[in-house]
Amino acid sequence: MKLVKSLLLGSAAGLIAVGGAQAADLPVKAKAVEYVKICSLYGAGFYYIPGTDTCIKLGGYLRAEVALNTNSDISGQLNVSSQGANGARNRLTNYYTMRAREDLNIDTRTATEYGVVRTFFDGVFSWTTGNYVGTGSATGATQYSGTLGVNTPVGATAPALFGSGSGSVNGTDGNTSGGSLGVYYAFIQFAGFTMGKAVSQFDAPWTNYPGNNFDSLVGGSGTVTGVNQFTYTADFGQGITASFSAEDQTQYYQAGNFNMSGASGTGILTGSIGTGAIGGTRSPNLVGMLRVDQAWGLFQASVAAKDNHVGYYGSSEITGHPDDKWGWAAQLALSIKNIPTGAGDTINLQAVYTDGATRYNFQNLAGSTYGIYGSSGLPGAYGSLAAVIAPDTVYVNGSSQETVKTWGFRGAYTHNWDPYWNTSVYGAFAQAQFGSLAKSTLCGLIATAQPGVTTCNPDFNIGQAGIITRWTPVKNLTFSADFTWTHVDQKYAGVLTTTTVNAIPAKPAATYELKDQDTFVLLLRAQRNW
Repeated sequence: MKLVKSLLLGSAAGLIAVGGAQAADLPVKAKAVEYVKICSLYGAGFYYIPGTDTCIKLGGYLRAEVALNTNSDISGQLNVSSQGANGARNRLTNYYTMRAREDLNIDTRTATEYGVVRTFFDGVFSWTTGNYVGTGSATGATQYSGTLGVNTPVGATAPALFGSGSGSVNGTDGNTSGGSLGVYYAFIQFAGFTMGKAVSQFDAPWTNYPGNNFDSLVGGSGTVTGVNQFTYTADFGQGITASFSAEDQTQYYQAGNFNMSGASGTGILTGSIGTGAIGGTRSPNLVGMLRVDQAWGLFQASVAAKDNHVGYYGSSEITGHPDDKWGWAAQLALSIKNIPTGAGDTINLQAVYTDGATRYNFQNLAGSTYGIYGSSGLPGAYGSLAAVIAPDTVYVNGSSQETVKTWGFRGAYTHNWDPYWNTSVYGAFAQAQFGSLAKSTLCGLIATAQPGVTTCNPDFNIGQAGIITRWTPVKNLTFSADFTWTHVDQKYAGVLTTTTVNAIPAKPAATYELKDQDTFVLLLRAQRNW
């Protein structure tokens, strides 16, 4: 028995020892680790990327909207039924545009011995009602296109339906769910430098929106989807900063350079003042900005210079060309916060002057070409028309470039009724003024071709006013209704008698009264920010 007992005890001890050795080889349950840590260095919403010292923040919004009395909502633009076929006001364009959009932005920041290294990306996925232009009943053909200005009828073929892309970018379903992708911002910031696609340093902080949702206000610069740039910003403390920037001019800042030797008296009155003659870029736009941003509000002064580089007088190099002409722009912006009318109430104002740099006033999403048809009470007139254009420069064969001068302003007052409701009233104005070469050339052509014109002046004004009310029932969810009126104040008088109407479907050859025009847009939007 003693022997058996000793064997059992020895076996048990051996098993325990073996078991202990095997247990040492097994993986031990790790102590719980907080893999996603909050990064408090840069404000709310940042987290450390696991395994790095880089902080990341994700954000964005989802938006659904409908705009009434517009045939297009392209790249953010709410066109005011004022350009090309969109201003025809007949049965062959849409009376509303719908859009659904998801925005995604990614912000990363890393602390280094040189300061914070930041990258920022903002992309949007959109599906938008196509820009529709019909041809009438002659062939029964129509076209939907997602690209503004692509209005060529498809002939006698079956109707084609495109979503937001140019053509059938999604061949599996005719692009009815294809949509589009836009890259708004993509830039690096390091040691005071900003490199990549960001809002222009010239812009006011509210870009196109002093108090509105409507995109197409005149009266100031607005690069809401970013412009490529190389910028240095100096921070002097107490909210005072200054920037110097070289910015790409091709995307936003080409209002056009026209050789008026290619114009016709009839074409001028329908918005064509010559042959487009942009020769290519030779220099980026040069921008300087000074800003004071403090608790009371904000003040900003901006200046910009733009090189106007055109092609040749004729079809070959031996015809010669005008020298380059530098244009410039200057803008002042002021924001006053928490005014006595209520907590959070604000006033935003800006004013701008341009000389050969029109897009700093008639910004990209507003455009600088307006053509609107309307009714007329004039005996013998089929209808009325206002067609105006503001390029950067104009010239004739053998002359130098002459700049077009503009000035304008925009502003808004926002009142908070309570934590859930607010209303903004806003307005904008812009004026374009041509020089003596332009007026003598254009009016000479009009006098020969259109004797019914009693007053000739290519100058014009654009006036706008609007009101928007927003309801935010819960945090980050807002419903809004934005109503905007636009008035085209053209300076011609008399009548235009034409045998052709450029690219305007179903408009007959007839007599049209030259007359100011008005148009309206109502934008209804629901947006959830996250």
